[in-house]
Amino acid sequence: MKPFYNVAGAIAVLLGILGIFLPLLPTTPFLLLASWCFARGSDRLHGWLLSHPVFGEYLRNFEAGRGIPLKAKIVATVMLWGSLLMGMRRFEGLAMPALLGLVGACVSFYMWRVLPTLRLPPR
Repeated sequence: MKPFYNVAGAIAVLLGILGIFLPLLPTTPFLLLASWCFARGSDRLHGWLLSHPVFGEYLRNFEAGRGIPLKAKIVATVMLWGSLLMGMRRFEGLAMPALLGLVGACVSFYMWRVLPTLRLPPR
């Protein structure tokens, strides 16, 4: 099973990197999936991801249960709803916009009510 987890983790990292540049593709869930996969498949790859200069701190804080900073929640919410609203305008009828709205509401609920907010020390 370890090779499966490593391949799935590598694909998730690639999708997460693509998500940086493509507005409707989320970055964070793919990186969390990659971390989960690497934790089961390879200590070396998991360590690499957790020590990554860009993604590492967020993943370490998430895995430790400390959450994400308030600024990251605000940026994620603005990007999420901006992308969803642009996507909703592309569909006629109500089914797809309603589904996108439901997904956005569930993600927003999780982010703001379930996921802890990391309190950063003042500078």
